[in-house]
Amino acid sequence: MEIEFMKESKAKTYEYEYDDYEDGAKGPGTMLEDILKDPEFPELNELVIGDWGNAWEDACQEIIDGIIEHADQFSHIERLFVGDMDYECCEVSWIMQGDYSRLWAAMPQLKALTVKGSTDLVLGKISHENLEELTIICGGLPENVLMSIQEAHLPKLRKLLLYLGIESYGFDGDADRIRTFLQEADFPNLNYLGITDSEIQDEVVEAVLESRYMRQIRTLDLSMGSLTDQGGQMLLDRLPSYPNIEVLDVHYHYMSDEMVQKLEELNHQNIAVDASGRNEPYVSSYDGEVYRTAMLTE
Repeated sequence: MEIEFMKESKAKTYEYEYDDYEDGAKGPGTMLEDILKDPEFPELNELVIGDWGNAWEDACQEIIDGIIEHADQFSHIERLFVGDMDYECCEVSWIMQGDYSRLWAAMPQLKALTVKGSTDLVLGKISHENLEELTIICGGLPENVLMSIQEAHLPKLRKLLLYLGIESYGFDGDADRIRTFLQEADFPNLNYLGITDSEIQDEVVEAVLESRYMRQIRTLDLSMGSLTDQGGQMLLDRLPSYPNIEVLDVHYHYMSDEMVQKLEELNHQNIAVDASGRNEPYVSSYDGEVYRTAMLTE
């Protein structure tokens, strides 16, 4: 376990190697004890939970419950990331998550929460006066999670980043559902909106551009999806009418070089554009169907 020093932040990742948990000696039931007995833990303000062992079979619920039950010992933690592991440990769609319903009341000091994985993920009724950042990284965002965020009371939320993913791994919505979400959710201080990693990214772009948040956010993140020239043209036509937009992130996309060049010209209008990571669609040799995939699915 290594400490990572960041500006005004002291973070540490707690995770198990394969040899730690293969014989059953370590797992989600032992991680809380290992965290609490670590002499460096009281000095941290950011806690990162990595691979807790057999994450494709064993959920992290014991870790979440342990944090809640020992909330006084976690009162210095302002940033929490649960599930920080790459595909070599566990594919994102396999990560067994948990129920965070009681976490909101247990950690009133929390400023940022990142959750990776959506299998069995429950956010419950979200009401938190101090949370500023919420990120859900997954291969498919379920309706129940989206609804919890839609109905959330998060008056200080500044950054919302959602990976939509695909139907095969849990996304059970469509562009109209995203449109409704953006109409109903109430985040008065939001300045970073990310609706990403979708195979319907052009339709998502249209829904986002219709939302009231376009007049208040400074960063628009529509990256990691199937964005084509259709969505690129919508951005090109609409963004100049929103002088508040300072950053446009559309990295990983399927736009043409010509469209990328046009979008990058927005840099001259004080919009920092990231349109890197151009992809070519896959054309089936069997039936000629064109496939454009999101960056993170399985």
